Amino acid sequence: MEVAGRSADPNARPVLEAVDLYRFYHAADDDETLALRGVSLAILPGEVVAVVGPSGSGKSTLLACLCGLDDPDGGAVRVGGERMSRRPESERADLRARSIGVVMQSGNLLEHLSVLENVELAQALTRDRSRSPRDVLASVGLAGRAASAPSRLSGGEAARAGLAVALAGAPSVLLADEPTGEVDAANEHAITQLLLAEAARGTAVLVVTHSDRLAAAATRIIRLLDGAIIDE
Repeated sequence: MEVAGRSADPNARPVLEAVDLYRFYHAADDDETLALRGVSLAILPGEVVAVVGPSGSGKSTLLACLCGLDDPDGGAVRVGGERMSRRPESERADLRARSIGVVMQSGNLLEHLSVLENVELAQALTRDRSRSPRDVLASVGLAGRAASAPSRLSGGEAARAGLAVALAGAPSVLLADEPTGEVDAANEHAITQLLLAEAARGTAVLVVTHSDRLAAAATRIIRLLDGAIIDE
């Protein structure tokens, strides 16, 4: 069944905000590279926002700053009205655990744990017990793979297991970096439907993607080039 993301309430308060984000890096010869140049965005509950652009445009840097894995050199990020940026890493990690689910390109599964144990660990870190780990796995179609090691999963199963880990704590924001980058068309469709279903429950979803199909399913598309938004 096709799942449509609900229309965001225009009167709702943004659950994720970034204002004038700058991030720069120094190369060995002391040249300065601007990875982000004044990026601002706001995402409402129930929205699916796709961030697109060529490789090197700053998409992954933006996502890292939004979830607090990196700290911007300028500007600020707020999650649920609470400041994420310019805080000690321990405080950023606590806010991330409470409010944000993250799916990274490198994956977020620990190989020495089963799929179920990965979800249980993620849930323990968030301190949320609103859904059982097995229910989370069932929601992404992996009820029968709970005891499997990550290395025993197919590419599509691994992508869905990573999504289950990100959703374990019922986050208000879901950030995903290329969630369909390593899967075939059928699994891309399945993952897209899972993201839309999560938005329909009120989660704010932001995906960094090169996929035209995934971007077309989003509520909004933000285009980055050379670290700046060129179109929305």
